[in-house]
Amino acid sequence: MTYTRHSPSPRYLYLAEQYRTMHAEGDANAGIPTEEMFSGHSLMNWVVRIRELVAQTGAQTLLDYGSGKGQQYDMLDAKTAQSLGGAESVLDYWGVDEVRCYDPNYAPYSALPEERFDGVICTDVLEHCPEEDIGWILGEIFGYASRFVFAVVASYPAAKLLPDGSNAHCTIQTADWWQAQLEAAQRAHPVGRYEVALLTREGGKMKVQTLTGNPA
Repeated sequence: MTYTRHSPSPRYLYLAEQYRTMHAEGDANAGIPTEEMFSGHSLMNWVVRIRELVAQTGAQTLLDYGSGKGQQYDMLDAKTAQSLGGAESVLDYWGVDEVRCYDPNYAPYSALPEERFDGVICTDVLEHCPEEDIGWILGEIFGYASRFVFAVVASYPAAKLLPDGSNAHCTIQTADWWQAQLEAAQRAHPVGRYEVALLTREGGKMKVQTLTGNPA
Protein backbone atom coordinates (compact mmCIF):
# COMPACT_ATOMS: atom_id res chain seq x y z
CA MET A 1 0.00 0.00 0.00
CA THR A 2 1.17 3.52 -0.82
CA TYR A 3 0.90 5.97 2.06
CA THR A 4 0.65 9.76 1.78
CA ARG A 5 0.53 12.90 3.93
CA HIS A 6 -3.26 12.64 4.01
CA SER A 7 -3.22 8.88 4.54
CA PRO A 8 -0.06 7.93 6.47
CA SER A 9 0.61 4.47 7.82
CA PRO A 10 -0.90 3.34 11.13
CA ARG A 11 2.66 3.11 12.45
CA TYR A 12 3.29 6.76 11.57
CA LEU A 13 0.19 7.86 13.46
CA TYR A 14 1.12 5.73 16.46
CA LEU A 15 4.67 7.09 16.60
CA ALA A 16 3.42 10.66 16.23
CA GLU A 17 1.43 10.21 19.42
CA GLN A 18 4.52 8.85 21.18
CA TYR A 19 6.54 11.90 20.15
CA ARG A 20 3.82 14.33 21.16
CA THR A 21 3.84 12.73 24.60
CA MET A 22 7.62 13.08 24.90
CA HIS A 23 7.53 16.71 23.77
CA ALA A 24 4.92 17.47 26.43
CA GLU A 25 6.24 15.34 29.29
CA GLY A 26 9.96 14.77 28.67
CA ASP A 27 11.49 11.43 29.68
CA ALA A 28 11.59 10.89 33.45
CA ASN A 29 13.33 7.51 33.11
CA ALA A 30 16.21 9.06 31.18
CA GLY A 31 16.22 12.24 33.26
CA ILE A 32 15.33 14.51 30.34
CA PRO A 33 13.00 17.37 31.32
CA THR A 34 10.30 18.61 28.99
CA GLU A 35 12.18 21.72 27.86
CA GLU A 36 15.23 19.65 26.81
CA MET A 37 13.33 16.92 24.97
CA PHE A 38 13.88 17.25 21.20
CA SER A 39 15.26 20.73 21.72
CA GLY A 40 16.76 20.88 18.23
CA HIS A 41 20.36 21.32 19.35
CA SER A 42 21.63 18.35 17.32
CA LEU A 43 21.59 20.75 14.37
CA MET A 44 24.60 22.56 15.82
CA ASN A 45 26.91 19.79 14.62
CA TRP A 46 26.06 20.76 11.03
CA VAL A 47 25.79 24.55 11.01
CA VAL A 48 29.14 25.01 9.25
CA ARG A 49 28.21 22.73 6.34
CA ILE A 50 24.78 24.33 6.05
CA ARG A 51 26.41 27.76 5.91
CA GLU A 52 28.55 26.53 3.01
CA LEU A 53 25.46 25.31 1.15
CA VAL A 54 23.71 28.62 1.79
CA ALA A 55 26.69 30.49 0.36
CA GLN A 56 27.02 28.17 -2.64
CA THR A 57 23.35 28.37 -3.57
CA GLY A 58 22.53 31.93 -2.53
CA ALA A 59 19.69 30.68 -0.33
CA GLN A 60 17.90 33.24 1.83
CA THR A 61 14.90 31.29 3.11
CA LEU A 62 15.15 27.92 4.86
CA LEU A 63 12.73 25.38 6.26
CA ASP A 64 13.87 23.26 9.20
CA TYR A 65 11.73 20.15 8.67
CA GLY A 66 11.44 18.32 11.97
CA SER A 67 12.94 21.19 13.96
CA GLY A 68 11.96 19.97 17.41
CA LYS A 69 11.41 22.84 19.83
CA GLY A 70 13.59 25.17 17.74
CA GLN A 71 15.94 26.13 20.55
CA GLN A 72 18.85 25.92 18.10
CA TYR A 73 17.73 29.31 16.80
CA ASP A 74 17.86 31.11 20.16
CA MET A 75 20.68 33.48 20.98
CA LEU A 76 24.01 31.64 21.12
CA ASP A 77 25.93 31.25 24.36
CA ALA A 78 29.26 33.08 24.53
CA LYS A 79 31.43 30.01 23.84
CA THR A 80 29.42 28.92 20.81
CA ALA A 81 29.21 32.46 19.49
CA GLN A 82 32.98 32.77 19.70
CA SER A 83 33.45 29.48 17.82
CA LEU A 84 31.18 30.83 15.05
CA GLY A 85 33.07 34.06 14.55
CA GLY A 86 31.06 36.15 17.00
CA ALA A 87 27.65 35.42 15.46
CA GLU A 88 24.73 36.21 17.76
CA SER A 89 22.53 33.43 16.41
CA VAL A 90 22.50 30.63 13.85
CA LEU A 91 20.53 32.89 11.48
CA ASP A 92 23.21 35.54 11.89
CA TYR A 93 25.93 32.96 11.21
CA TRP A 94 24.19 31.68 8.08
CA GLY A 95 23.32 35.17 6.85
CA VAL A 96 19.78 34.21 5.80
CA ASP A 97 16.55 36.18 5.98
CA GLU A 98 14.32 33.45 7.39
CA VAL A 99 14.31 30.00 8.95
CA ARG A 100 10.87 28.46 9.37
CA CYS A 101 10.53 25.72 11.96
CA TYR A 102 8.19 22.81 11.26
CA ASP A 103 7.63 19.87 13.56
CA PRO A 104 4.33 17.98 13.31
CA ASN A 105 4.56 16.75 16.90
CA TYR A 106 5.29 20.07 18.61
CA ALA A 107 2.20 22.26 18.67
CA PRO A 108 3.85 25.70 18.21
CA TYR A 109 5.45 24.53 14.93
CA SER A 110 2.90 21.95 13.78
CA ALA A 111 1.31 24.01 10.99
CA LEU A 112 2.36 22.61 7.62
CA PRO A 113 3.98 25.36 5.50
CA GLU A 114 2.21 26.38 2.31
CA GLU A 115 5.10 28.07 0.48
CA ARG A 116 8.43 26.86 -0.93
CA PHE A 117 11.86 27.75 0.46
CA ASP A 118 15.31 28.11 -1.05
CA GLY A 119 16.59 25.29 1.13
CA VAL A 120 15.25 22.58 3.41
CA ILE A 121 17.28 21.11 6.27
CA CYS A 122 16.28 17.94 8.09
CA THR A 123 18.56 16.61 10.82
CA ASP A 124 17.92 13.68 13.16
CA VAL A 125 14.43 13.11 11.74
CA LEU A 126 14.14 10.55 8.93
CA GLU A 127 15.41 7.59 10.95
CA HIS A 128 12.52 8.24 13.35
CA CYS A 129 9.96 7.78 10.57
CA PRO A 130 8.49 4.41 9.51
CA GLU A 131 10.10 2.90 6.44
CA GLU A 132 6.76 2.68 4.65
CA ASP A 133 6.30 6.46 4.96
CA ILE A 134 9.78 7.57 3.87
CA GLY A 135 8.70 7.98 0.23
CA TRP A 136 6.02 10.60 0.86
CA ILE A 137 8.03 12.32 3.59
CA LEU A 138 11.05 12.76 1.29
CA GLY A 139 8.72 13.87 -1.48
CA GLU A 140 7.34 16.54 0.83
CA ILE A 141 10.83 17.68 1.86
CA PHE A 142 12.04 17.93 -1.75
CA GLY A 143 8.80 19.61 -2.77
CA TYR A 144 9.42 22.45 -0.33
CA ALA A 145 12.95 23.14 -1.65
CA SER A 146 14.05 25.00 -4.77
CA ARG A 147 17.84 25.19 -4.36
CA PHE A 148 19.00 22.52 -1.93
CA VAL A 149 18.05 19.81 0.53
CA PHE A 150 20.39 18.90 3.38
CA ALA A 151 19.63 16.01 5.71
CA VAL A 152 21.39 13.95 8.37
CA VAL A 153 20.31 10.34 8.91
CA ALA A 154 21.58 7.95 11.58
CA SER A 155 21.88 4.32 10.49
CA TYR A 156 22.17 2.68 13.91
CA PRO A 157 19.93 2.16 16.97
CA ALA A 158 19.28 5.21 19.12
CA ALA A 159 20.15 5.54 22.79
CA LYS A 160 16.68 7.02 23.32
CA LEU A 161 13.62 4.82 23.83
CA LEU A 162 10.02 5.79 23.20
CA PRO A 163 7.40 5.62 25.98
CA ASP A 164 6.34 2.16 24.75
CA GLY A 165 9.94 0.92 25.14
CA SER A 166 10.74 0.70 21.42
CA ASN A 167 13.88 2.19 19.93
CA ALA A 168 13.50 5.74 18.62
CA HIS A 169 15.28 4.86 15.35
CA CYS A 170 12.75 2.75 13.50
CA THR A 171 14.26 2.96 10.00
CA ILE A 172 17.85 1.74 9.87
CA GLN A 173 18.89 1.25 6.27
CA THR A 174 21.93 1.06 3.99
CA ALA A 175 23.40 3.83 1.87
CA ASP A 176 22.11 2.12 -1.31
CA TRP A 177 18.57 2.04 0.09
CA TRP A 178 18.65 5.70 1.07
CA GLN A 179 20.19 6.70 -2.27
CA ALA A 180 17.33 5.01 -4.12
CA GLN A 181 14.78 6.88 -1.99
CA LEU A 182 16.55 10.19 -2.58
CA GLU A 183 16.77 9.67 -6.33
CA ALA A 184 13.05 8.89 -6.47
CA ALA A 185 12.27 12.09 -4.56
CA GLN A 186 14.58 14.08 -6.83
CA ARG A 187 12.89 12.75 -9.97
CA ALA A 188 9.46 13.69 -8.61
CA HIS A 189 10.51 17.07 -7.15
CA PRO A 190 13.81 18.24 -8.70
CA VAL A 191 15.91 20.63 -6.63
CA GLY A 192 19.23 22.23 -7.41
CA ARG A 193 21.09 19.70 -5.27
CA TYR A 194 20.71 17.42 -2.30
CA GLU A 195 23.20 16.24 0.26
CA VAL A 196 22.59 13.65 2.96
CA ALA A 197 25.07 12.76 5.69
CA LEU A 198 24.49 9.09 6.53
CA LEU A 199 25.92 8.27 9.96
CA THR A 200 27.09 4.78 10.89
CA ARG A 201 28.99 3.35 13.83
CA GLU A 202 31.76 0.81 13.43
CA GLY A 203 33.96 -0.31 16.31
CA GLY A 204 32.62 2.48 18.50
CA LYS A 205 33.59 5.15 15.96
CA MET A 206 31.21 7.37 14.02
CA LYS A 207 31.56 7.40 10.24
CA VAL A 208 29.90 9.78 7.80
CA GLN A 209 29.01 8.82 4.25
CA THR A 210 27.78 11.63 2.03
CA LEU A 211 25.02 10.94 -0.49
CA THR A 212 24.59 13.62 -3.14
CA GLY A 213 22.64 14.35 -6.28
CA ASN A 214 21.63 17.01 -8.78
CA PRO A 215 18.46 17.41 -10.85
CA ALA A 216 17.49 14.35 -12.91
